[in-house]
Amino acid sequence: MQTMKALRQSIRKQRQSISTPNRKKFAKKLLSQVQKLSNFQKKQKIAIYLPNDGEIDTKYIKNFLENRGFSIYLPILFGKSLKFAKVGKKFRKNQFGINEPISSHILNANQMNIIFMPLVGFDQNKNRIGMGGGFYDRTLEFKKRLQNYKNPKLYGLAFDCQKVDELYVQPWDVSMDAVITPTRIYQ
Repeated sequence: MQTMKALRQSIRKQRQSISTPNRKKFAKKLLSQVQKLSNFQKKQKIAIYLPNDGEIDTKYIKNFLENRGFSIYLPILFGKSLKFAKVGKKFRKNQFGINEPISSHILNANQMNIIFMPLVGFDQNKNRIGMGGGFYDRTLEFKKRLQNYKNPKLYGLAFDCQKVDELYVQPWDVSMDAVITPTRIYQ
């Protein structure tokens, strides 16, 4: 079995090698899968991410939600974990070069209804590996302690090529409620 680092690098290479026309096509298909999954309700607070490092694009999902009047949030670094800032017009780059909203409306993860999460790899058991910083795992650690937490629902977004047979799960890993790809929903 390859090391986590090697696995992460090989999946990142695969995902970065997807052509621009295919990226657009897959991002549109991802929206139709997302629409099947969730019965979005008006007052829900939904977190999404801005794609980085070849991640699947969320812009069609974001546009769909904004056009229906949802409050959209993006992750912002908060020490070694994340908080979620309401999307406005102003952004700044964080230490990883990723845009974060400049907002006075900042919430904790447990105040979100849905978090669409980026990932590097996933398996059919809805385990994920991210970029290796542990930000989402630390942020969502409360979901492991409190099994009855209904919110937030955690949905990983990925290209189909990011699926692996099985991931070795660490005690701190937080599994997702579903993983959504352009062709499938793993629930």
